[in-house]
Amino acid sequence: MKKLSLLLIPLLLAICGLSSCQAQTQTPAMSQEFDAQRAYQDVANQMQFGPRVPSSPAHQAAVGYIHDELQKAGWQVEIQKSTVEGHPVENILAKRSDTNSPIILGAHYDSRMLADQDPNPALRIQPVPGADDGASGVAVLLEIARVLPSDEKGVWLVFFDSEDQGEIDGWDWLLGSTAFADSLKVTPKAVVVIDMIGDADLNIYREISSTKALTDQIWQTAADLGYAGQFIDQEKYSMLDDQTSFLNKGLPAVDIIDFDYPYWHTTSDTLDKISADSLEIVGKTLLAWLAKGA
Repeated sequence: MKKLSLLLIPLLLAICGLSSCQAQTQTPAMSQEFDAQRAYQDVANQMQFGPRVPSSPAHQAAVGYIHDELQKAGWQVEIQKSTVEGHPVENILAKRSDTNSPIILGAHYDSRMLADQDPNPALRIQPVPGADDGASGVAVLLEIARVLPSDEKGVWLVFFDSEDQGEIDGWDWLLGSTAFADSLKVTPKAVVVIDMIGDADLNIYREISSTKALTDQIWQTAADLGYAGQFIDQEKYSMLDDQTSFLNKGLPAVDIIDFDYPYWHTTSDTLDKISADSLEIVGKTLLAWLAKGA
């Protein structure tokens, strides 16, 4: 994912009105609590495969791991294969129903093939390990898959391929999410993308291009849970990320991303930078937002 603007918007946005943020339905009971350590282990397991560069053995291992974990959690899983701009793409879709208006939670699982932001020029031809930029979002979605109540039929989980290869010769950004958005036969109620949310120093600002009403709901939910220090009620970046593929279709979408991450697209994006607490904050916020009748 790439920033389109580094303009800091200095004024805090007003907190959304209670009428739009309060729960609409009774909160369904979770089958179990979001397990931060289990989510952290999902990051660690992905890292053991190596960088998940498209079409590499590590990439295929990640596809298999995500597929198997979703099936074990009781989801219907589909590997959607396509070719985009000459590149094979494998998106992973998990669902419990064929609803015509799903809420889609998404994250990319590939990692970048070149660490072109590394401070050491000699390392810029190396792949990015992708602990935060890729594995963290996948881990939160896998844990949500395990704990989301079984009677919640309206949520789809999508793991996007080939998000992170743009500005490399022969590649562009967002190949997986573009293919998925183009193939949709339904109209999502909302699309929520999570990316780079495992940083121990978690600072998630409102993303400028995201649908405001949707952002309002999620940020208010985070505040209600005591996470206002991590979900900061202020705009900072405009991101070219997987939410863009859906916004371009006129669909409501939001990007939940901590772009204040000094190891972005470097060889230092490693497991030691990841906090189980940060994974938990994002996971519990999304579960609470869904429970409100999002």
